[in-house]
Amino acid sequence: MTVLWAAVYCAFGLVCAGSGTPVFQGGDMRGAAVLDWAVVAVGALAVLACVAVARHGLRSALRVLLWVLCGVTVIAAFGLLMDVITLMTGEGVDSRVAAVNRALAAVGALLLAATARADRRPATGVTAPAPSHAPVGVQLVAVGGSVAFLPYAAMKLVWAFGGTFAGISSKENIAISKRNGASGIWLTLESWGLDVTVLLAALGVFLLWGLVRPWGQVFPRWTLFLHGRRVPRWLPLTPALIGSASLTLYGVVGLGYCTLAATHVVTMRQGDAHSAGDALLMAWIGMTAFAMYGVALTVAARSYWLRTRPINQEPVHTE
Repeated sequence: MTVLWAAVYCAFGLVCAGSGTPVFQGGDMRGAAVLDWAVVAVGALAVLACVAVARHGLRSALRVLLWVLCGVTVIAAFGLLMDVITLMTGEGVDSRVAAVNRALAAVGALLLAATARADRRPATGVTAPAPSHAPVGVQLVAVGGSVAFLPYAAMKLVWAFGGTFAGISSKENIAISKRNGASGIWLTLESWGLDVTVLLAALGVFLLWGLVRPWGQVFPRWTLFLHGRRVPRWLPLTPALIGSASLTLYGVVGLGYCTLAATHVVTMRQGDAHSAGDALLMAWIGMTAFAMYGVALTVAARSYWLRTRPINQEPVHTE
């Protein structure tokens, strides 16, 4: 599977490079043409690495190369979460080519990581461990990641229920959403007092606690015929990895920018706010939530991965 993905990714990069279509772009920003060839290089190196693993086994140098390529594809997948959110709310992505690249990169990151760990897969005769809690430290991190969304949710709900925050009224906020191309679904929910981002934050917190509590490892009663069965590990880990890779980087970089703006090293972009101070206030609230939640999701996902690893069954000897 990994070598097939690598060939497809390499071909995708060649088509984009040959047609002059930028793979990395968002809004008015377009990546340099050389980045298209970087996609080709990543795909080609992954093909060569997979072929070498098939012929010579997973040697140390090949493992390192696979992990490096995995890290590169994780970076290339940045923004995939935002694409998913816009599609869920009926909005179009800024660039279909860029969205496809992010999706392919995310798939590649998972496949490359699996290939790099291929020799560590458990042998036959394994069983899933009993559902368990995450360590107390991990659960405290999850509490922090959940609480971080409270100021963000409060800001959004003030607008959703007709109030004014950071100098922006509810009517102004809806007008800004319309001007920025919000979909009909988004605007309808706003008119009902339901902010889409707050609903998504609630789903994110649900995912976070599913990763640290035993109920996240077994399907609940309301799933009917799935009740009592084990949750496949990839089901919560896939959105967790996408979310942690996107939100952690986005939040940390955003907090760095806010810090520079607060110390007057850079000028805060006003955007739709009435002043740079109002824009900075909203940025602090949003970036703090994204950064803390992203870190918490990363820690929780790692704990879930370790706690749900299959364990070897000891053979039963009979005389």
